[in-house]
Amino acid sequence: MRVDMAFRLLIYTNLCNMLEIYCLDLGSVYIKSKEAPAKDVLKDLVEMCRGVQHPIRGLFLRSYLAQVSRDKLLDLGSKYEGAEDTVMDAVEFVLQNFTEMNKLWVRMQHQGPVWVKEKLEKERSELRDLVGKNLHVLSQIEGVDLEIYRDTVLPRVLEQVVNCKDELAQYYFMDCIIQVFPDEYHLQTLETLLGACPQLQPTVDVKTVLSRLMARLSNYAASSADVLPEFLQVEAFAKLSSAIGKVIEAQVDMPIVGAVALYVSLLTFTLHVHPERLDYVDQVLGACVKKLSGKPKLEDIRAKKQFVALLSAPLEKYNDIVTALTLSNYPHVMDCLDYETNKIMAMVIIQSAMKNNTCISTADKVEVLFELIKGLIKDLDETATDELDEEDFKEEQNSVACLIHMLYNDDSEEMLKIICVVRKHIMAGGSQRLPFTVPPLIFSALRLVRKLQDQDGNVVGEEEPATPKKVFQLLNETIEALSSVSSPELALRLYLQCAEAANDCDLEPVAYEFFTQAFILYEEEVADSKAQVTALHLIIGALQRMNVFGVENRDTLTHKATGHSAKLLKKPDQCRAVYACSHLFWVDDQDGIKDGERVLLCLKRALRIANAAQQIANATRGCSGPVTLFVEILNKYLYFFEKGNPQITSAAIQGLIELITNEMQSDSTTPDPASDAFFASTIRYIQFQKQKGGVMGEKFGPIKV
Repeated sequence: MRVDMAFRLLIYTNLCNMLEIYCLDLGSVYIKSKEAPAKDVLKDLVEMCRGVQHPIRGLFLRSYLAQVSRDKLLDLGSKYEGAEDTVMDAVEFVLQNFTEMNKLWVRMQHQGPVWVKEKLEKERSELRDLVGKNLHVLSQIEGVDLEIYRDTVLPRVLEQVVNCKDELAQYYFMDCIIQVFPDEYHLQTLETLLGACPQLQPTVDVKTVLSRLMARLSNYAASSADVLPEFLQVEAFAKLSSAIGKVIEAQVDMPIVGAVALYVSLLTFTLHVHPERLDYVDQVLGACVKKLSGKPKLEDIRAKKQFVALLSAPLEKYNDIVTALTLSNYPHVMDCLDYETNKIMAMVIIQSAMKNNTCISTADKVEVLFELIKGLIKDLDETATDELDEEDFKEEQNSVACLIHMLYNDDSEEMLKIICVVRKHIMAGGSQRLPFTVPPLIFSALRLVRKLQDQDGNVVGEEEPATPKKVFQLLNETIEALSSVSSPELALRLYLQCAEAANDCDLEPVAYEFFTQAFILYEEEVADSKAQVTALHLIIGALQRMNVFGVENRDTLTHKATGHSAKLLKKPDQCRAVYACSHLFWVDDQDGIKDGERVLLCLKRALRIANAAQQIANATRGCSGPVTLFVEILNKYLYFFEKGNPQITSAAIQGLIELITNEMQSDSTTPDPASDAFFASTIRYIQFQKQKGGVMGEKFGPIKV
């Protein structure tokens, strides 16, 4: 009996459905016949559908009504338009159908027990396009101009959206409104549309709705320059900014990532529509700072990414870090970031400057810039120091070093201020950073020194003009700080660079002081034997190029260099350092430094050390080492012989050639193809000079090979 009743009910339901659809088709045919006004028939069909209150049946029935009546609406130029019929009748029909369908759709969530709620929500989501189709129909009615949309369509639709108090419906309808109606309508009704946003349910994803609205308006602005005055006329930025503030205030539980996402969208809109209004950009950043004030550092990874997007947007738009430096709230937003995000953003800033080859030319802007990138130049979080990744750390510090090279001003006074600002910041960077950041600062200062070397510093109207002496004082203090953080070799190199610059400026006391500091570092800090060899050759090479020293100072420094050369650990290193010192006593471009006797003394001393090295090798390994040292000394003899040193004679060269030949023929000498090739090449050079003829041929003539 129960099965029979269910079967009868099913048959009855199907018959009702068929009857309802038949009535709609009949109404459609009746409209085509034009025996009655179309608006009256459509009104009757809408009212008829009220009889079906089952949500799903009612939705499909009204959807079918919208479909069959679509070509019969009283639009402009419609063949069903009568004398008294207007577009408003078509609008009223669609709005009434939309209202009833919305009620049915929202009511679906209350059908059935609680445990099937998830299933019902899924079904509702699948049926949403049936309701949204009405909004699409409204947007396709040609007679719906801006006035009708502003006064009738939008208020009625928003009334349904707000009053339904359903999260799914509110989000979907707001998105539909934004997508289906024209951009110019949105712009002219912005205040009305935005006014509904704070009234939506707290769980509605308003940030996505507003982001899509601003994206559409941005694209509309980009489509033609002619529409930009409209944005200013309706004060679009002010209205959007106010709406976002109200939404954030209304949704007290909105996470930080949501609020920041809204500001990112607003900033993107501003940069597209009003790129010249930096005050708007700064206002957006300021609103973001206000939202974050009093809150702890960010932990949400998504929020961190949104902040990077927020701060990167002006850099990408203007392609000029200098523009970002003029935004007063930019540093305040950076201060809200945690240590890791601050470093990421600092790298973005530096890469932007490098990509666009931006030159920061004032001390004030450099001050702001280094405040922005302070996450890279000093430790903001002491707990993160031990967790530094070595490769990432090197990349970061190398980027800072590149940035320092991009700070320049043609005005010497301003450039000195820039150097002082940079020094103030990098000296607080700690022992790990100084080896990366001090060298570019030193070379930047040396560039300034060479520019000033022709100036006497007596600049009219300046109390403290930039002078080489003042810069050298700054450099001395800076390198001294570097030498105290376990980087003596680097500090020594920088001292020598400064000494050469002082030499060019004809400042003997300053150059002497830099050499003194270099020798102190060598004696007290450089302990590794290989590092000592490298450092000593650097000192000898730099000292050779000095022409500012008087006799006394030069003798003191050369004596130090030769003395340290003879004290190196390994004999081969001693030999090479000693014969390198011979160049200190014979410099071609300086007439006063041509001491042939001391050159010969250095070469003879090097020869004795080479002999001692051979004897040690013979005593310890039972065979002599290669004759490379002797061949190297022979080449030094040839060099000074060509330069006209009277103490270097052809007899001395001949004796050295015979010594090398005997050593190579000795059974105790270790064969070495490289040494043999080196000696053979030297002999060929002598033969070439002999055959050359002229003065040089006569000089090399007595040498027999």
